[in-house]
Amino acid sequence: MAGLMVQGTGSDVGKSVLVAGLCRALSNRGLTVLPFKPQNMSNNAAVTADGGEIGRAQALQALAARAEPHTDMNPVLLKPQADRTSQIIVHGMVRGTLGAANFRQDRGALMKEVLESWHRLSGRCDLVIVEGAGSPAEINLRAGDIANMGFARAVDIPVVLVGDIDRGGVIAALAGTRAVLDAADAAMIRGFIINKFRGDPALFEDGYAAVERLTGWRGFGVVPWLEAVARLPSEDAVILERGMASRNGKAIVACPMLPRIANFDDLDPLRAEGGVQVAMVPPGEPIPSDAALIVLPGSKATIADMAFLRAQGWDIDILGHHRRGGAILGICAGYQMLGRRIADPLGIEGPPGETTGLGLLHHETVLGPRKTLRHISGIALDARFDGYEMHMGETSGPPKDRPFAMLDGERPDGGLSSDGLVMGTYCHGLLSSGGLRAALLGRIGMRGNRRDHGALVDAALDDLAAGLEAHLDLDGLLALAGRAGA
Repeated sequence: MAGLMVQGTGSDVGKSVLVAGLCRALSNRGLTVLPFKPQNMSNNAAVTADGGEIGRAQALQALAARAEPHTDMNPVLLKPQADRTSQIIVHGMVRGTLGAANFRQDRGALMKEVLESWHRLSGRCDLVIVEGAGSPAEINLRAGDIANMGFARAVDIPVVLVGDIDRGGVIAALAGTRAVLDAADAAMIRGFIINKFRGDPALFEDGYAAVERLTGWRGFGVVPWLEAVARLPSEDAVILERGMASRNGKAIVACPMLPRIANFDDLDPLRAEGGVQVAMVPPGEPIPSDAALIVLPGSKATIADMAFLRAQGWDIDILGHHRRGGAILGICAGYQMLGRRIADPLGIEGPPGETTGLGLLHHETVLGPRKTLRHISGIALDARFDGYEMHMGETSGPPKDRPFAMLDGERPDGGLSSDGLVMGTYCHGLLSSGGLRAALLGRIGMRGNRRDHGALVDAALDDLAAGLEAHLDLDGLLALAGRAGA
């Protein structure tokens, strides 16, 4: 079996994007390649063909590899909730809720299931590209590790370490990682990649040589800051730190940054619209009074995030926006928040309890243990769309608003207020469909480009792959992975 593991000197050094780019580049070379991440922590998730869920980054990597997303690509997924707990997903299904300390104690027992997925996946392809989590330099987490060196040593897979030069200190980050690892772990690392370089790579030649000298690892290249990356979905909430950028005369779509915001890649198709500025509203800031549309996003802790929304005064902003004739779209938990009541009697997402919603739609929601995971298609605002459902809870009237969408030709979804300004849906991903997005923007006086967002992402993956072909020693990486001459 051929495989290669990409680890990093820290979080957000570009591991996910590099794995996606490698999957597309090697697929373009005619190899059957699949992505794998033993353990992920993210509230951005995707529904798989086999009826489970995995991290959104692994779904993007599967797309890059021209493969259907499968639960074996991410056997352990942690979805952070309120009160320092996470929902744990194993092989695509909810297994329960764990505190951080409990997970650290129990994670070693999950290695068996991680290896089961690994062996099934590796039997289906020529090459597996594995993504680590965080950094192997976090040696305080080494005992029971299933995400980095614990996994690499269990399957004897070579590792390439990625350093982010844009954040500074990349020489120390790479050499420091080598210094803190024990000898057996360090021996798994066979090389390094410098990522996110701005300017002339020749200026880093001495630094590159210094890393090789200090670590004993060979370099596989310097990847510049690639424009294509900005056109890809972001897995991590780091993107939210960009906040409210300059408006430049564009229509404002405002989205409050809830503490447990989930699947915020729903907004990516709006970001790609030339006349739209997506304003992520940080805590402590009001929702812009001139926003044309407010989007209430998904959340992994609906009641806790509803309380946070009120504490920020955003409920007043939202209700005022509606009184002024502004449009509002709630997706998943955001749809639940638009209703009259949200109850969690079993403590699914936190302590048992209930809260009132914004009351802009007439439904009520009761959270329960059954999780809905399915791909869907439907019609909303007189436009067809495709998407997926991923939620825990049942929403019902009375009285019942008009449905926002009809799914699969017969099943009603969501709600639409009598004035047509308030829209709620359980459907994630619907804004990727150009017709639906254009219909929504038409309600705020905008003309959408009607392009399929999936095609834009696919083109960005091709551009990313071309960038890696130009700047990395892919033949060397293939030889390291056991595919010399491929």
